[in-house]
Amino acid sequence: MHKMLWKLFSRDMALFMHRKQDVVTVLGFFLVAVALFPLGISSDPELLRNIAPGAVWIAALFSTVLALDRLFSEDLEDGTLEQQLLMPVPVSLLILVRLIAHWVITGLPLVLLAPVMGLQFGLALNEIVILTLSLLLGTPVLVLLGAIGAALTVGLKSSGGLVTLLLLPLYVPILILGTSAVSSVMHDGGVTAHFSLMGAALIVSLVLSPFAVATALKITLD
Repeated sequence: MHKMLWKLFSRDMALFMHRKQDVVTVLGFFLVAVALFPLGISSDPELLRNIAPGAVWIAALFSTVLALDRLFSEDLEDGTLEQQLLMPVPVSLLILVRLIAHWVITGLPLVLLAPVMGLQFGLALNEIVILTLSLLLGTPVLVLLGAIGAALTVGLKSSGGLVTLLLLPLYVPILILGTSAVSSVMHDGGVTAHFSLMGAALIVSLVLSPFAVATALKITLD
């Protein structure tokens, strides 16, 4: 089973890497969205520093949603998805492997870009570290929750807007925790509670999301 899962992971990584335009679009949107905040709000350094957590997190959130539109659609169209669901491996495990590969390609680059974005807004080193760690914990949750919306709308044309509407209520708690963790450090507060809740959300999402996605995909195929 381990060899089969590794082959599936490698296959999904190659598939997502092949979609270079999607990756460039996600990263480009993230960079442009963050860069536009100073231009559209103010050039005051203190104000920019205060809005930095929200700006980076909002850009990361919508970048994640942007990447979900084709998560399952191509495999549904060419029949690959149906074949995978018939494999002698738990469907939820197959889904989890795919979501990990998807996060590595689209979510991890956002985490790696976070320090650069933090410097742009004038954040201190410890604030940049917390911002990066919050994205490291939070972006996988965004992908795991987002996959549920993508699975529910996979058979629909132009489903991007519907996915966004479905996901925003689920994303709000993670957005609040991520931004408030950085804000807490800015005001000499602690982040243990924030990271504990985000870690709990990640664990719950890792356990439940693959089952929810698998159920939604089976309903779609039926």
